[in-house]
Amino acid sequence: MNFEYSHKVKDLQKKLNTFMKDYIYPNEAVYESQLNQQDRFADVPPIMEELKGKAKEAGLWNLFLPDSERGAGLSNLDYAPLCEIMGRSSIAPEVFNCAAPDTGNMEVLERYGTKEQKEQWLRPLLDGEIRSCFSMTEPDAASSDATNIQTSIERVGDEYVINGTKWWSSGAGDPRCKISIVMGKNDPDAPKYDQQSMILVPLDTRGVTIKRTLPVFGYDHAPHGHAEIEFTDVRVPASNLIWGEGKGFAIAQGRLGPGRIHHCMRTIGAAERALEEMCKRVQERETFGKKLADQGVIREWIADSRIEIEQARLLTLKAAHMMDTIGNKEAKAEIAMIKVVAPNMALKVIDRAIQAFGAAGVSQDTILASQWANIRTLRLADGPDEVHRRAVAKYELKKTQDRSGEYAR
Repeated sequence: MNFEYSHKVKDLQKKLNTFMKDYIYPNEAVYESQLNQQDRFADVPPIMEELKGKAKEAGLWNLFLPDSERGAGLSNLDYAPLCEIMGRSSIAPEVFNCAAPDTGNMEVLERYGTKEQKEQWLRPLLDGEIRSCFSMTEPDAASSDATNIQTSIERVGDEYVINGTKWWSSGAGDPRCKISIVMGKNDPDAPKYDQQSMILVPLDTRGVTIKRTLPVFGYDHAPHGHAEIEFTDVRVPASNLIWGEGKGFAIAQGRLGPGRIHHCMRTIGAAERALEEMCKRVQERETFGKKLADQGVIREWIADSRIEIEQARLLTLKAAHMMDTIGNKEAKAEIAMIKVVAPNMALKVIDRAIQAFGAAGVSQDTILASQWANIRTLRLADGPDEVHRRAVAKYELKKTQDRSGEYAR
């Protein structure tokens, strides 16, 4: 495996780093200030649209999407270092139209959507005119096993009727969020993995109620938000179904592979920034007669952080390479591994940085507390650690499976 970046990628890295330095970092505080001067879930800080316009002008737009004529034509391996740079700031992914859950939803529409679905929903998403959410998790179901999902999608004539409650539909709080991809059960009598379907539900449809937005460790993540949504006798045209009945799990696997690796790429960027902040801090502060940077334990923190970041990056690049060369299905073990490794690594690095900052590290005066809260959710989002570890163990046991199939269960 050769992880040397192409000239095209190196050029994009340079452009991204320059854009981050010139526009993203200086405007993080501006974004927060504007957000706090308005209804946090009713309006979008004006600086966001300004930055998105600059990103479009710079050609730093839709970099995540490899197959569409509207994307940059980058492979997963190409995109990895670029996504990492975006992950250094909580506002950056949206600026470049590379933010979840829009990226996953756009990939779903690109891969599985009809011509009409693409024109109505994919085009405005690619242009950054609207935003979207993904409604899969349910409050009354252990959603780490998606076969537990109970929201119903019932065919009635030329329509589907949706009933159920979803929560943690990230992005649904945004006033620009116009569409949700809803996963539900359309045939409870079908084989286990053929019972579910995905369907497009405009959020202004009668019967759709956003009950509340859910904070993460006290952060409301406005205007994006994570919503609990109630679907009561919601009727949408049958043409809103994506791909076909019973294809929900197949679509989910196509969606979650890239989504998981994108989270890991961004997480590595967050860890890099935390390490940089820690290194700056310990060279500025003095305790017991010498710089923090000269304390042995601090040097161990710095060394361990660098080692762990490099390990996580290499595993992420390997998974990206495999997705590009042999496909997402064959790379499923590596994707599962990085989904465990990257968030746990970043939490350790950020925790050390918080410790080095002392009381300032847990305040809003640094990015560290919000970084920690965001990344802690990734040990649950797109499948909890335990599910991914279970999968890795299963794949490993299959390698030594005996003829009786003892370990295949």
